[in-house]
This record gives sequence, structure tokens and C-alpha cells, in this order.
Amino acid sequence: MHALRSSGKWWRLTLLVLMGAMPSGAVPAVGEEAAEELTPWKRPVLIEFQGMITPMLEQFVSRQLEVARQQQADVVILEIESPGGMVDPSFAIAQTLRQVDWARTIAFIPREALSGAAVVALGCDEIYLHPEAYMGDVGVLIMGEDSLFRYAEEKVRTNIAHQLRELASARGRPPALAEAMVNMELVVYQVTNRQTGEQTFMSQEELDAAEDGPDWERGVPVFESREKYFLQVSGQRATELQLAEGTAGDRHELLDQLGIQGELTVLKPTAVDTAVFLLNLPLITGLLFVVGLVALYVELSAPGISVGGLIAMLCFALFFWSRFLGGTAEILEVLLFLSGVVFLAVEVFVLPGFGVAGLLGLLLMFSGVVMASHHFVVPETPRQLSALAHTMLVVASSGITFLVVASFLSRYFGMLPVLNRLVLQAEGGSERSPRASSATQAALAGPSVGVGDLGRAHSALRPAGKAWFQDELLDVMTDGDFVEAGRQVRILEIQGSRIVVAEAEI
Repeated sequence: MHALRSSGKWWRLTLLVLMGAMPSGAVPAVGEEAAEELTPWKRPVLIEFQGMITPMLEQFVSRQLEVARQQQADVVILEIESPGGMVDPSFAIAQTLRQVDWARTIAFIPREALSGAAVVALGCDEIYLHPEAYMGDVGVLIMGEDSLFRYAEEKVRTNIAHQLRELASARGRPPALAEAMVNMELVVYQVTNRQTGEQTFMSQEELDAAEDGPDWERGVPVFESREKYFLQVSGQRATELQLAEGTAGDRHELLDQLGIQGELTVLKPTAVDTAVFLLNLPLITGLLFVVGLVALYVELSAPGISVGGLIAMLCFALFFWSRFLGGTAEILEVLLFLSGVVFLAVEVFVLPGFGVAGLLGLLLMFSGVVMASHHFVVPETPRQLSALAHTMLVVASSGITFLVVASFLSRYFGMLPVLNRLVLQAEGGSERSPRASSATQAALAGPSVGVGDLGRAHSALRPAGKAWFQDELLDVMTDGDFVEAGRQVRILEIQGSRIVVAEAEI
């Protein structure tokens, strides 16, 4: 362990000392080259990290880091204002920051970085706090079966403590203090090396296990690590305990301490980030489902128009896009949903009725939507189970709303403005339109036409459309060929309400 760690100020002080010790001929000439040596950071970028930590915030940080990298930033300041949040995204962000090798990463805490936010801060190269700010208290809470929160079991805490120690060690911070943030039973002591005078902080277990244990003299315990308390420290205290490099009252003071002279670029949420946030709201999600399903219904009611299909495609594309950028969806969910659409298409156009293909299609679509709304596949905690139930409620409510709207449309589809233009009517006028309704066609298709009968395409068949057979306008489809409107067609097959035709040879 090391009592002193390299920070921005120590790095520059060492550089100045070395320059002073160099022969006069080796000192760089005064000018731009020398100034660049003294000020290594000239392209600072600040990312505002605020609110509860969720997969959406994790993806936001990843996108902002990529923007900073593209701008060739040499120092990234993460301004943290957060009470914490979910465990997995917190450690994922910390590991992402730890792997940044193209810039110096600095956590700045103006007010608080508690729980998961403290984990994120420990992933940065340096930490600075406002003197009255706080960080720490990584106590893990889970929701019990009685819907009350309680601290996680020992197995979970042990794993998190191990990860915290690893993060702290990687940045030269005392691992015992990091562990004390999650382990309320751990007492940490200030220790001094008898040989070198180095001071650091260790638990009694670390002293007992250290090979050079006799060289360390145990001092007073750290008050913040006393039993029954998770370690939480102020800015000044964090500096004294070697968890932070220093304190700063605001951004300007921080830049002065770091010696950064370049103009600070602040990366704020973009229009994409705002859109992702809005599209992930339950109300907007439900609205997307309803509009998408209704548009799909309109497309099936008036095949060949394509407007309904395009709107449905847009709604579901927006849903999965927002979930991808929100960090809960992957390619599997999209494949499940698309497979469900294919199964439904097979049910409608190939195997009329409602059987195995239709049920399986609905199940696949439902599974894709639900899985895309969460970062887990199978809920393992009451909190995850509650989130799953909430998502299913949104989907079920959207489905019920769609059924109500579909029932209304099926009754008044031909009478509504705009929509009545999508209904193909007989050339003789509106008095023939009732015979073109789906219900009447289903009733008359069997007894009034037969295989081999000739008719004329009323609309283009792509491959579905409408055709006249004597004085009846029926829904028909080809076996995949395109038939222009007005062409003569012959019935090849009748199966239930499904009538397959082909262009008749003259």
C-alpha cells in the first residue's frame, strides 16, 4: 500500500523539480513548447452525472464518453450528484471509467455521491469533493416479500466488498476504507510503518495477514468506520483518509487546482438522450403499443395501402431503439419480436383461422417486448418481480385499449373521415359498399363462388386485394404474383375465407 498517490498537483510538482534538476542545456526553451510541458491538459470535458443510477444512465455515460473521445479530450471530469441506484449499472460505469486510457478521469462531487454513486467515483483516477459534500454508504438494500426494504444477505455484501476493494486498489486508495462503505462490521485503523514512516489505513484482518505486519504500528480507529455504521465521509475527511485527492468549492476552483487552462466543454443531455428518456416512460410506451397495433389492424383491414404498416413499423422501431439506447434491449429481443410478426403473417395469409402459428406469434411478440423492457431475463428479486409486473400491466393495458379501438374501427371503419378513403368500394356507388364488408364476404364467399370462376381485379393485387365476381366484391390474394387492377383473374383455391386467384390467360 502507498500512503501517497500521484495526483494532478503531485505530478506537476515532480515535473517542476525534475526540470529544475536538469542541466541548463536540457531545459526546454521558454515558449509554446515549455508551456505545453507545464500544462499537460488542454482539452477538458465535463459530464454531468445526475439522478438515480439505472441502465439508462449507464448508457448515457457511455455515449458521452464516446463523444469526449471523439473530441480528443485529455481529461474527463464526471460531476456527480446522485443518491445511488442499481448495483450492476453502478459497477459497470465504474469499470468503464477504469478502462479509459485516452484521458485522465476525475470525479467531482459538489454535494453527494452515495451508494452506487460512490462506486462510480472510485472508478475514476482522481476524486475531488466540495468540503461539505459526502461520499460513501454503499449499503445494499433489497425488497423483501413483505415489500419492505432490508439489507442484502452476507453473500451479496461479500461480492460487492470484493469489487470495491479491487476498484480502490487499482487507484491506490486504501481498500479497507472502500470495504467499510459496504461492511458495517469492519473497523479500520490508521497504521504507520515503523521503518519508513508511511501512513495508511488497514483493518485488523489486513494487519494479521500482511507479511510485513510487524513493521506496521496500529493507531487509532477511523471514527467513520465504527461498528453498525457504513463509512460515509465529508470532502475534507475523504482527503485526510486518502480516498480523495483534495477539495474544491466549484468547477472553477477545481480547474485552477488541476492547472487546466483550456476551455471547459460541458456535455449535457442531447435531443437523443431526451427522446430516449421520454420513450421509456410507461405512458409513452403504452401509447406506442396502442398506435402500432391499431395501425397494423388498419393495414390488415385495407391490404395493399401500406400506410398502416409503415406507422406500425415506426412505432415498434422507436420502442426497440429507445430500449437499445436505454440499455435494456439486445438483438435477441428484436429477433423474438420479428419472429412473432412472421408467425402472425403466416397465420393470416397462409393458414387462415387462428391456430398454433397465431398463438405462438403473439407469445413471441409479447416476450420480445417484455424482455426489452428489463436488463434481466428471469426476475430474481422482489424488486425485479415488481418491475416485471409493472411492464406486464402496461402491455396488458395497451392490449385492452387496442381491442376497444379495433372493435370501434371494425364497426365504423368505412364511415370515418380519412379512413373511409382506405376502403375499396364498388364503382356503382355507396349502395354497394355494404357488400364489400368483411363480415358479408365471409358469409357469401362459400356458396356464391367456386374454383374456376372468372372475375376482374378491382384493385392491384400485391398479392392481396379485391376482385369482382359477378356483382360481389371479395377479398382475394395471389400466390405471390402481382396483378394489375382491371385484369381478369381465375379462382384457383378456396379455403375458408381465403380465396387464391391468378391472372387468367386470354
